[in-house]
Amino acid sequence: MELHQRIVSAPVDFGAIRSEFGLASAYPAEASAEARDAVDAFAGDRVDRTDIPFVTIDPPGAMDLDQALHIERTHGGFTVHYAIADVGAVISPDGALAKESGARGQTFYLPDGSVPLHPPTLSEGSASLLPDRTRPAALWAIELDENAEPVRFSVVRALVRSRARLDYSRVQADADAGRLHPSIAALPEFGTRRIEAGLARGAIGLRLPAQSVVGDEHADGHWRLVVEPRTAADDWNEQVSLLTGMCAARIMLDGAAAGQERIALLRTMPPPSESAIESMRRTAQALGVEWPENEAVGQMLARLDTGTPAALVLMSEATTLLRGATYTVLDGSATAPSAPEALRHSAIGAPYAHVTAPLRRLSDRFATEICLAACAGAEVPRWVREGLVSAAEAMRRSDSVAGKIERACIDLTESTLLAPRIGTVFDAVVVREANGNRPAVVFVADPPVLGPCVGEPPEGETVRVRLVSADPRERKVSFTYPA
Repeated sequence: MELHQRIVSAPVDFGAIRSEFGLASAYPAEASAEARDAVDAFAGDRVDRTDIPFVTIDPPGAMDLDQALHIERTHGGFTVHYAIADVGAVISPDGALAKESGARGQTFYLPDGSVPLHPPTLSEGSASLLPDRTRPAALWAIELDENAEPVRFSVVRALVRSRARLDYSRVQADADAGRLHPSIAALPEFGTRRIEAGLARGAIGLRLPAQSVVGDEHADGHWRLVVEPRTAADDWNEQVSLLTGMCAARIMLDGAAAGQERIALLRTMPPPSESAIESMRRTAQALGVEWPENEAVGQMLARLDTGTPAALVLMSEATTLLRGATYTVLDGSATAPSAPEALRHSAIGAPYAHVTAPLRRLSDRFATEICLAACAGAEVPRWVREGLVSAAEAMRRSDSVAGKIERACIDLTESTLLAPRIGTVFDAVVVREANGNRPAVVFVADPPVLGPCVGEPPEGETVRVRLVSADPRERKVSFTYPA
């Protein structure tokens, strides 16, 4: 019997997953040519804001840079300038590139490389907000009060120029050391206040560590599993995109107030059921977690120590509250929803739209064009109106595929790493107890694996479990308790 045998990495081939999901990274020649020859359709009609010292914050090595940020602390609150790659200006709506991106829906990410929404010559080159290069952008200007609540916001087409390319770990390290780049020196205060505002309106945030597959820098073709805890910098930066998406939704929904027809592409999620919340309350009580009756779910989760088994259990169970997310189209038709609850995103606690990642997500190009038209007092382009329903369908379809691909890559790596270790005993946290035909779920920390467990281990407890199967062909692992 082995106990805590450290498993570092193993050779994993993700080619079968690419084949299974029909992922072809090669673009049709005509679409590739359009991407190579793309020009700004609004050149000469843009506001020059290259004076704003933007910076980008992305994962290390990323080249498809959608967003550039500048945030300033003002006497009355904050001013956020958020530049978003203007993909709508460089793609002909009737061309081969638009057709191909419509079929793909979004960029798919695998450990050994991505399958991009747009050809890299565009997404990682001419349209990317790379440092020290002037680029066309949809520029959001958002003025906020002392509580970081928006009071004025708009978006225009502009020219921008990023000054520095940062990553999340560097931003966190700089924040800890008190040396943040001047362009984002106000980000921690802004982010903290926006998080507080979110909790006040009923937002539900999950701070579960992210399980991911990364390459072994010492062995080519070998892969390992890591758990990457969320940092404060991740949360602060996320608040910028959430704020922008909320402002975008407000612009689209408020169009009717000026006598205009509502045209919108929203990201929506229904509220959680009372039975699901009651189930969580029972779990919290069983784990000894105090949860006052008048405290919202998001507030309870926010105060948990993420390093405890109870937090892991409750945040895992909270994923059952965040179901049913979809894309909702308002196009003036009689079938378009109108009830306020149908237009909200319950995890955010407000109406919301995707507008901040158009290089990687199809919906953002459409929603951004609606907002640009509304702010300019212009008609929404015909191609946007006519393409909204198909764009929403493409996003629903590709979201489902993206989730399955991510899970398949993790499952394959888990089963490959553990295949030589059948019979090994591991320490594990019981994330979910067995219920009827549904097995218990346990989390093993080293290597970080989440898997089913036969038996009845007690939820929220740290136990010893034995690995009884690990099949890379089926991409499945299983543990048993007691060990």
